[in-house]
Amino acid sequence: MPILPPGINETDFSAALGQFAETVGTNWVFTSDEDVALYRDAYSPFWGSDEEKLASAAVAPESVEEVQQIVRIANRYRIPLYPISTGKNYGYGGSAPVHSGSVVVDLKRMNRVLEIDERNATCLVEPGVSYFDLYNAIQEKGAKLWIDCPDPGWGSPIGNALDHGLGYTIGHFRDHFGSHCGMEVVLPNGEVLRTGPGGVPGSKTWQQYQYAFGPQLDGMFTQSNFGIVTKMGFWLAPEPEAFREDTVAVYNHDDLIPLVDVTSYLTNSSISNGLPGLGSPLLQAIGTSWGGPDSDPEHIALLQTSDRPALERYGREKNIPYWTCNIKTYGPKEVINAQWAHAREKFAGSIPGATFTEGEKLEFPLTYEQGEEYQQGRIAGGRVDFGIPNLSIFQIISRTPWNPNPKFGHYYFSPIIPKTGEAIFEASKVFTEAYDQLGLPRPPQGITSLPALYYQRSAMLLMALQVTRNVEVDRKNRSAFKELVKIAAEHGWGEYRTPPAFQDDVMNAYSFGNNSLRRFNETIKDAIDPNGIISPGKSGIWPKNMRKA
Repeated sequence: MPILPPGINETDFSAALGQFAETVGTNWVFTSDEDVALYRDAYSPFWGSDEEKLASAAVAPESVEEVQQIVRIANRYRIPLYPISTGKNYGYGGSAPVHSGSVVVDLKRMNRVLEIDERNATCLVEPGVSYFDLYNAIQEKGAKLWIDCPDPGWGSPIGNALDHGLGYTIGHFRDHFGSHCGMEVVLPNGEVLRTGPGGVPGSKTWQQYQYAFGPQLDGMFTQSNFGIVTKMGFWLAPEPEAFREDTVAVYNHDDLIPLVDVTSYLTNSSISNGLPGLGSPLLQAIGTSWGGPDSDPEHIALLQTSDRPALERYGREKNIPYWTCNIKTYGPKEVINAQWAHAREKFAGSIPGATFTEGEKLEFPLTYEQGEEYQQGRIAGGRVDFGIPNLSIFQIISRTPWNPNPKFGHYYFSPIIPKTGEAIFEASKVFTEAYDQLGLPRPPQGITSLPALYYQRSAMLLMALQVTRNVEVDRKNRSAFKELVKIAAEHGWGEYRTPPAFQDDVMNAYSFGNNSLRRFNETIKDAIDPNGIISPGKSGIWPKNMRKA
């Protein structure tokens, strides 16, 4: 028998389940151990422990009216609900609730692509629509539009945007919530709200204009528990004519500072509009295109020392760059060629000794085979660079001859830092020392992680901690993660997203003004959801009746 929601007796729970079944049909209320187990977090850092977060049941509505009725029933019996879109955000909680015993509201049946407008490059979708679904709908319509998708294509554009997810194509589309336009939300009292121009009945500009009259409320429904989003619009990218990817390489440690500065200039000026990628061939000699298992023993030995000048000399002698940056640009062929020429000029003028390699040059539309060829050898990037959803990212954890004992998953520590070389060096020093103190594997030469540059004006560190099936090891890793959150906050860095296990810790790190941000969120929660039924605890926002506990 699945667990009961905390504070709810079996009689009331059975009555609520019965009314859910009357609303959606008996086949769409899941209560058996076997069915409810499908809503466990496959990457849970609590796996097998008493603290694991588990659902009590699940209900799958097909319409906004059914969602409204589920919310009203939940209020009647004080049943906590946990809405999911497709539940595929592995590493950030999957489909398991933040508050154990919650009933999962599984929105996968609400899977209609409601509108694709090629002239305005917009779409309107329901939460159960996956990136695969939206991509296929665009292809079937023959629209010359691109989506921007994250690594796994089975996720939901709505779910990903609401959790501040990111992608790979043209700059202003990579921030998925930033490129949304218009939301429909079932509020905790069962009423329906539409944001932006959707507040005007029969609005003709709901997906064309982001603002309403008065406060813009859309952001309130991201990473929050203030309602259940049932529709969302997105801006799509018109298919570009061409693409090119080129690489700049530099050979001194401190060259990272001007390398990042010039990259930021190019991005902020829209001279380069693709996702730039930082790398360090000199610090990653094993298992990359610059080396292999039989790499030079001298190189391997230098990586174990702190002799940076010797490592730099070795790199110059062997023509192995200390740092590289891939520059990607989309647009008309003649224009992007001119943009790369300008970018090359800026790098050469700022970094003596920089070298350049011209890479991929493609014209669109691509055939599937061209996308497949581009994907080869890439773990991140590849087809997602062209808005083509796929699941190839899972090769990282798949069982292969090179990885005979794959892990059970991971979760990311992901603070946002300034987009400067100095900040990258500072963060690397801080987190290398933290790794030493916490007993985590120490990276070579004090570089814990080169940041991802998804955002135009900030950088994101992504440091993975492994999930095991050893309760003690998982407990140790959870403790280390919480310390990393504190250390980051001491240096003015907060996380952009985190699994349920650490959402209270991350919210506590946003402590300016005696935790005024959390207290303001709690004030809103108490006002619009007095019974605390929508996702209690999500992002560290607890309802009044659970706050002390």
